[in-house]
Amino acid sequence: MEKRKLGNSGLEVSSIGLGCMGMDHAYGQPADRKEMIKLIRKAVELGCNFFDTAVVYGESNEELLAEALAPVRDQVVVATKFGITGEKTVNGYPQHILNSRPESIREQIEGSLKRLKVNCIDLYYQHRIDPNVEPETVAETMGELMAEGKIKAWGTSNAPIDYMKRAHSVCPMAAIENQYSMMWREPEKELFDICEELGISFVAYSPLGNGFLSGKYTKETKYEDGDYRNFMGRFQPQVIDQNQELLELIAKVAESKNATSAQVVLAWELAQKPFIIPIPGTTKFHRLEENLGGADIKLTSEEMNNLNKALSNIDIDETHF
Repeated sequence: MEKRKLGNSGLEVSSIGLGCMGMDHAYGQPADRKEMIKLIRKAVELGCNFFDTAVVYGESNEELLAEALAPVRDQVVVATKFGITGEKTVNGYPQHILNSRPESIREQIEGSLKRLKVNCIDLYYQHRIDPNVEPETVAETMGELMAEGKIKAWGTSNAPIDYMKRAHSVCPMAAIENQYSMMWREPEKELFDICEELGISFVAYSPLGNGFLSGKYTKETKYEDGDYRNFMGRFQPQVIDQNQELLELIAKVAESKNATSAQVVLAWELAQKPFIIPIPGTTKFHRLEENLGGADIKLTSEEMNNLNKALSNIDIDETHF
C-alpha cells in the first residue's frame, strides 16, 4: 500500500489506517480478543501500518494493540490520546472529564506507555482541548516529551483553528484528527487550507460516516444495546431517507469501477488531498479487506470532478450526533 507522510515528523504511514475504537467502544459489546488480535495482524499483512486507539475507548484497547502488534512493533505506527480522563453524567447524559494540565499529561502518558508496552509513543493526540489550559502550555509539554524521547510526534483532535495555530507555533504538530466524509465536509471550508499551510496531515475518522456510506444499513437495521447508532442522527429514518440520493450516486460509481461503495468513498477521500489519511474501523475480516482495498481504487480527475459536482448538488443531511 502507498504511504503518506505524517506532517514533518519523518513518520510515514499506510494511506489507509485502522481505527480500533469499535473493538471496545461505541458499537455494542467489546469484540472477541483473540479474533481482534488476528484481525489487527491481518491488517499488517495487507499493508496497513497505522493504528489508532485512545484510553477513553477502554484501557484494554491499548493493551489489545500491544499484544497484537508485539511481533511487528518496529514496522508500525500507533497513535493514542490524552486529555480525557473519565466521564461523568450531567442531566442524564455522559460528559467527558477533561484534563490537559502538564502534570496530568505526564501521568496519562505513563499509563499509555505501560499498556502499549513501549518506551515511546509514535503519535500522541490531545483528544479534546481543556478550556482551563492554554494551547501553548500543552504544546510546551509535548515538546518536553519529545525531547525526553517519550513521543515522536503529536497532534490535536477536534480543536478550534486558533487553538491549533497557537499550539503549532510552540511545538509543530504532525497531524490533526477530525471527522471527514462525503456527508461531513466541514473541514473543506478552512481546515484543509490550514493543514496545507502548516504542513500538517489530516487523519480522518468516520470516513464512511460510521458505516452509513457503505450502503449496508437501512431504516430497518437493528443495533445492539450500547451501539451509538441507536441515537446517532444520521441513522434516524428521516435522515436515511433524505440521504438516499447520495448512497445511490456512490453505488453507481462503484458499479462502474467494479468496486464496493465503501471502496469508492475511501478512494474519493484519498484523492481529495495528498495529506488525508482515513482510518475506517471494523471488527470484521471481510470489511477490513474491503476497506484497505479502497487504496487500490483510483478515481480519474474527470470522475472526481463529476463526483464532487454531483455531491454539491445533493441536499445532504450532515446530522451525525
